[in-house]
Amino acid sequence: MSQTIERDSAANAQLALLLDVGSAPKPGNVDRDHDLSELRMEHFFAGAIGAGEGLRQAAEGSAVGTAFERAVAGMSNQAGGNTQFGCLLLLIPLVRAAGVEDMTLTSAGVRSVVESTTVADAADFYRGFEYVDVAVEDPPEGMAALDVRRGTDAIPTLRDRDMTLYDVMSASIDDGNATEWTTGFERTFETATAIAADSGPLPNRISRAFVTRLAQDEDTLVRTEHGSDVAAEVKQRAQAARGNPEAIAKLDESFVEAGINPGTTADLLVAATFVALEQENGVTI
Repeated sequence: MSQTIERDSAANAQLALLLDVGSAPKPGNVDRDHDLSELRMEHFFAGAIGAGEGLRQAAEGSAVGTAFERAVAGMSNQAGGNTQFGCLLLLIPLVRAAGVEDMTLTSAGVRSVVESTTVADAADFYRGFEYVDVAVEDPPEGMAALDVRRGTDAIPTLRDRDMTLYDVMSASIDDGNATEWTTGFERTFETATAIAADSGPLPNRISRAFVTRLAQDEDTLVRTEHGSDVAAEVKQRAQAARGNPEAIAKLDESFVEAGINPGTTADLLVAATFVALEQENGVTI
């Protein structure tokens, strides 16, 4: 008689990271169909495996900042650089909500997790920037001393201002991942529902959900690297291509040639895939 052993939330988070890079097409991103010039699929595989200890810490109830720094440190142990920093910023609180007894993987549950973060969590978040280079926009007015690109040098200011990690995210409202933190991961759960309601192989569902999400929101990474006009154009082109496999394939080719990488949208899809794997009426593999 065979015995079924369920994956825990940390394993589902790693699976979501692997499914992300195994899905195609995801216009402009590394996927199973193509690499980028200096970033390859195996870097993402190694990043997903390396992040495992931090994800397990989150599932076991460790502080969000502690688990995040550990996950980023492990993720960085490959030659590609930053593969999944933003993904982990979304996954860690979701995994904690899913894995800890008396908590729930719901918008309210994860909101409780992020709103209870501390100054120490914020310091660990800033330490994460010491491991990899992360493309970010200039800080909001009054936040220059807390520019995340300063890494650990910003920690004394964090402490002086008594800013929790949730406070830091609240001050970064133009960032797509920060928006998830401050809105109860609304788009993550919405996209997870769409993935679960779709049919066919899961990588294909993720690909379709990626294009849908790209057609709805301007991608923060695209805006950071190419400007607001390009970010708006990417959204419009995704709207025009949505539902047309040939047009999406051409969009993918065009983005790769232009160096346009909608990485923030990919972050959200990883988070949504995790939720879809975890929820009772979600997807099964």
